[in-house]
This record gives sequence, structure tokens and C-alpha cells, in this order.
Amino acid sequence: MREHLVDCSRDRRLGTRVNRRHVILGVGSATAAWPLAALAQQQSIPVIGFLSGRSPGESASAIGAFRQGLADVGYTEGKNVTIEYHWAEGQYDRLPAIAAELASSHVAVVAATGGSELAAKEATTSIPIVFTTGGDPVELGLVASLNEPGGNVTGVTFLASDLGSKRLGLLREFVANATAIAMLMNPNYHATVAEVRDVRVAGDALGVQINVLNASTSREIDTAFATLGRERPDALFVGGDPFLLGQRDQIVSLAERHTLPAIYPQREYVDAGGLMSYGTSVANGYRQAGTYTGKVLAGAKPAALPVLQPTKLDLVINLKTAKALNLAMPNVLLVAADELIE
Repeated sequence: MREHLVDCSRDRRLGTRVNRRHVILGVGSATAAWPLAALAQQQSIPVIGFLSGRSPGESASAIGAFRQGLADVGYTEGKNVTIEYHWAEGQYDRLPAIAAELASSHVAVVAATGGSELAAKEATTSIPIVFTTGGDPVELGLVASLNEPGGNVTGVTFLASDLGSKRLGLLREFVANATAIAMLMNPNYHATVAEVRDVRVAGDALGVQINVLNASTSREIDTAFATLGRERPDALFVGGDPFLLGQRDQIVSLAERHTLPAIYPQREYVDAGGLMSYGTSVANGYRQAGTYTGKVLAGAKPAALPVLQPTKLDLVINLKTAKALNLAMPNVLLVAADELIE
């Protein structure tokens, strides 16, 4: 009987060992499955490849607006969508390689901003692309037409480059006797040629000489302003280039140092202390791009989404800067201004 009891006890111990082994194996299998489940969950979350010719620090407000646009249609970064950010930091020649890398990755859609739209289009004909651009999307070859983009590309245009003649007219209203106006332009930006052409045509009509100064780096901006200091033009026209927008603090500071009345394409310059701007809202454009990106993630085809155009153009004037420059503000501009910063 004792032997039986001992045998039974050993059987129980063996059974315990067997059961414990099964439990350990089961726990091990479950532990191994957890990363796979997490990976599967991550793989089900779409990835946006955010491509920009700008720099991350100065683009914070634009990124916030883009995320807001995504949220408007139900997508929240880190919750049900992932955004991978890729920045050229003003070096546009880096964009084709970055875009090609994105095209060979797992992104569901490319948000091409900050001057990267052409590089994105050249990199892929299959991945949907939502762009922001300062130029004419049709003239640039991004889309077949504004209403029917066709292909895998759609987006938002600021028309920043197409408003050059209007900006020149406003600057001439401010500096009525101006006969020589300098243009600060980035020669590496794809919309520069068209903008310079339009402004020169407008300048001829107004009897104003247009002198173009090129700058594609911070050092070249300093050099351009050193030239302005020697030549002393009557006013300054800053082009609608994303890199220049990123250097707005430097540009505004130099314009003030050289006491140059200047007009800018975006109000961000005026917020930084610039004299005046005329154009559409960059933040609103990025928000619209975010909304379109969300719609594409939800199944919409870019070809069926018309290119969005500005519905409102704002003239913003910084009266404090005008006073610092000892400039009298013409009544016609005071009346026409959408916002006066005091």
C-alpha cells in the first residue's frame, strides 16, 4: 500500500511536471504571439510619407494644420495613422532621392509639400500623391486639369507664384515713386522662372526696373542683402519659395536693417515683423492637404478630387514696421487691408 501511495505520489509529481511544462510552453507560445499580433496591428495602420523641402523646426505650424486636416476626416497620428517625415531642409536637389526611397517603401500615400511635389510625381505613378504647391499645377505638369487631375496626383495650390504682378502693384502703391525694385528669389525652386517672368512683365507696364537677386542658402541671402545695401533699390519683392519662407526671420531682420520696404507672399513674414504680405493662408492649405490625404486613405481616388484653389486672399500690413521704417501708409492700402498689425 505504501509502495502504491509512493507510486501515486510520483505519478502526481510527474503529472505536475508534465502540466507545468505544458503551461510553460503555452505561456512561451503566447509571449511569442504578442509581438506578431502587435506587428499585425501596426501593419494595419496606414503610413503617410510626408515629404517636404522645408525644415521641421520652422514648419511646426504647417504640420499642426496638416494633422488637423487629417483629424477632420477621422485620422489621428499615432492612433489610426502613422506619419513618416522626410525633410530636405532647403536642399531641393535631395528631393528626388528621398522621393524614390518613399516610392519603394510601404507608404499608403505621399503628402508632397514644401516644393517636393514634382519630385514625388516623378518617383511614382502608383502611390497616391497629395501636394501643396505655390505654382500653377497644370503649368508645372502635376495634373491634367484643376477639375479633373487624372492619374495618381491631386492637392492644393496657393497660387503664390501667380500673384506676383498683384504684389508688385501693391508694393508700388506703398512706394509710389519706386523706379527700381529688387526681387529675392531661389533659383532652385521650380516656380521661380514663371514668377520672375510675370513680375518683369508687370514691372515694364509700371515703368519699374526689376533686379533679380538669387539665394538658395542662408549665406547667399546675406550676400544678396549686401548687394542690396550697395545698390539701394526703392523696395524689395520676396518670391513665393518654401525655402525663403523657412528663412523668414533672417530675411525680415535684414530688410529692417537695410530699411527696405518689402512685400512677402505669406503672412508668416509679417508675423515675424515684415512690412506686408498678400496671398493665401499657408496653414489653411496644409489643413486642406491633410483632409485630402485622409480622404485618399479612406478610399478616394486622387483623379476624382479636384485641385483646391484659394477662396480668400489676404493683405496683411504691419503698422509697427511701417512706423519703424518711417513710412506713411497710403489710405488706399489701409482701406484694402484685411488685417492691420499694430
